[in-house]
Amino acid sequence: MKVDLFDFDLPDERIALRPAEPRDSARMLVVRSGEGLADRHVRDLPDLLEPGDALVFNDTRVLPARLSGLRRRDAGVAQVEATLHMRVAEDRWWAFMRPAKRVAPGDRIAFGHSENACMLGALDAAVVEKGEGGEVLLAFDLAGPALLEALHAVGHVPLPPYIASKRADDARDLSDYQTVYAREEGAVAAPTAGLHFTPDLLARLEQAGIERHFVTLHVGAGTFLPVKAEDTEDHRMHAEQGVVSEPTADALNAVRARGGRIVAVGTTSLRLLESAADETGVIRPWSGATSIFITPGYRFRAVDVLMTNFHLPRSTLFMLVSAFCGLETMHAAYRHAIKDGYRFYSYGDASLLFARPKA
Repeated sequence: MKVDLFDFDLPDERIALRPAEPRDSARMLVVRSGEGLADRHVRDLPDLLEPGDALVFNDTRVLPARLSGLRRRDAGVAQVEATLHMRVAEDRWWAFMRPAKRVAPGDRIAFGHSENACMLGALDAAVVEKGEGGEVLLAFDLAGPALLEALHAVGHVPLPPYIASKRADDARDLSDYQTVYAREEGAVAAPTAGLHFTPDLLARLEQAGIERHFVTLHVGAGTFLPVKAEDTEDHRMHAEQGVVSEPTADALNAVRARGGRIVAVGTTSLRLLESAADETGVIRPWSGATSIFITPGYRFRAVDVLMTNFHLPRSTLFMLVSAFCGLETMHAAYRHAIKDGYRFYSYGDASLLFARPKA
């Protein structure tokens, strides 16, 4: 499909730079194919689902994965910035480097330092390999828990480009850009639909008879990369690591067997569940990297309802929601959201999408 089909105009003032307070006070647009739109709030979620439904959350925890440092080569020094996006070993990460032209295999980079100052702590790495589009493989001098500790000492919250270009990260982002149930460290971008949940909302959902289950998909910075191809068939998705445990798979299959719906909280949960489901819709225990790319025409196997934020024009995530509800339906929903003042992107408002009936 032509990527132009997924374009729309978004006024700059619709991009949220801070989340709603409290989190569950954010607005939520309910979209049911063929039934119109409804303006609600996230706190209304228990009234919009049914007892026996199951919410599936992504429990990944965001690392301070944006690093500034100095590239040292012979007598030359250059300022560089890396955003980690996928861990491939205890000491190795693929990262997007800026400016990419300043680094080459064999270079040493001292993170935690700048040309003007030495910041608290330091973390050194070697450039092992250079890929496409500014992507490099970094081998750190530390590994495992020691590496994670160093990242917390010298790294920054990896705010999305559309926020980071407008303001610097600060202490508020340390909590704002993390779900209240995050526990498995490894993401470099937040599963943003989950940012709307509070302990009170989770308790009310449980009281309403709605189950809660967790999967883990370590979201990578590739989620923010623009689609540069003119046709969706020519776009390459970046892989992300994920896990669906056997107990979770069994529980979700039981929900489906008794007539309940699976409600994915975020596109990350949906993509992982769809990667783990077989042709019959049965969810299997699953572990590995997924690069699933969902566009209109895809037949959903595992997910019945999707809660998600509002996405970028021409993005793979707008393609995904268009596959879920229909391209015309989602264009109409986004026109309504823009006109009615909904807030977009990671810190923005939410939508609750009910899958269009299967043909």
